[in-house]
Amino acid sequence: MTTAADPVTVMKQQVGKAAADRVQSGTIVGLGTGSTTAYALQYLGERLKTGDLKDIQGIPTSFQAEVLAKQYGIPLVTLNDVDRIDVAIDGADEVDPNKNLIKGGGAAHTREKIVDALADQFIVVVDSSKLVDKLGSTFLLPVEVLPMAMTPVMRAIEKLGGKPQLRMGVKKAGPVITDQGNFVIDVKFDSIDSPAELEKTLNNIPGVLENGLFVGVATVVLVGEIKDGQPVVREI
Repeated sequence: MTTAADPVTVMKQQVGKAAADRVQSGTIVGLGTGSTTAYALQYLGERLKTGDLKDIQGIPTSFQAEVLAKQYGIPLVTLNDVDRIDVAIDGADEVDPNKNLIKGGGAAHTREKIVDALADQFIVVVDSSKLVDKLGSTFLLPVEVLPMAMTPVMRAIEKLGGKPQLRMGVKKAGPVITDQGNFVIDVKFDSIDSPAELEKTLNNIPGVLENGLFVGVATVVLVGEIKDGQPVVREI
């Protein structure tokens, strides 16, 4: 972990803590993926240790979330064990003014969408750099695809006006493989005018498992910012 003096790290910690503070005892919690969400998991673990929080069960959205939950002592269950998810905490790569999101920078968006969409309350934790006027303006749209369908799916995406590229691994030869064993295609669209329509259209392409558009899923967005050198958290 970087030193506490780094304001960006402190800001991420504050946003994660603000989200963790909203979790109540006896609830089932969707555990998201990513650097800011990791701090939320850390603070949930601390609240459990002190006894401030009791009887929560976590549902991880990725191997990363699973590993962190075990590290911080958060008891885990699967979707098949529960009849509800009370609250989910997760990050985002972009957030528009309607609280629609692009997610999938960590290639976990399929499992994230299942968990986040099932939650009664979905708390998004981001820093202010993730706020955009329009989705797709700074971040490519991730699409998870079955490996056998990669080429036809890319052709179909091109017909929709997107520029697709296969996400390649870092420190790994070849493509990124998701937790489900699939590929991720990152797509540049000049303009995403109707996120809801595009989300459905992409998911209707045979071979596509899920895409990173999260439309109408977020309940609350907690935004971390640096103001006068101090980290602050505001709610959208």
